[in-house]
Amino acid sequence: MAKASLNLTDQLYEYLLQHSLREPELVRELREETARMLMYAMQTPPEETQFIAWLLTLTNAKRMLEIGTFTGYTTLWAALTMPDDAKIVACDVADKWVNVGKKYWQQAGVAHKIDLRIAPALQTLDQLLQNHFANYFDFVYIDADKENYWNYYERALMLVRPGGIIGIDNVLWGGSVVNELNQSADVKAIREFNQRLHQDQRIAAMSLHPIGDGLTLVIRK
Repeated sequence: MAKASLNLTDQLYEYLLQHSLREPELVRELREETARMLMYAMQTPPEETQFIAWLLTLTNAKRMLEIGTFTGYTTLWAALTMPDDAKIVACDVADKWVNVGKKYWQQAGVAHKIDLRIAPALQTLDQLLQNHFANYFDFVYIDADKENYWNYYERALMLVRPGGIIGIDNVLWGGSVVNELNQSADVKAIREFNQRLHQDQRIAAMSLHPIGDGLTLVIRK
């Protein structure tokens, strides 16, 4: 089978950002501050975060669950996108990185939309289920420790409403999933997750990556 997707070079990637990225000013400032940090690679790329915001708009989402918050970049853009009465439950295991983003949440006037839960994410998810949040969320975003991906996913399936969306990040792990010599715990966990997800008949799934020769989706305001 011929490879249909375009090879996205660094130059072409920059062109894509220049001609498609509409990043709010405070969101850009938070991304740039995060980029100066040692662990900056943990941040979701801007084009992916913009796509999440687009999905939130498309689905009129008002209830979001974020599993893995880091500095709160995606959280901020989502909160700016969603209506004033929306709620984002943001999960992280420590507030070291989240504290970076909190001031941006305040400056943007969206902190009241964000319910930050500092605890092991599985504990938070189990508490949500115990507190009758099953079938509640419109959108769930999973971007945390890879060895627990399936555990997060199973709980997310119970927490998201029928017809809601679950987004899972890092499913190709920089392309290393096809390198059989790479047997790191993260890569092995992602391989297993992808295989199990592909066989899961409870869902309709689609993996996104550079598609064809470039695909733009538009919502009329």
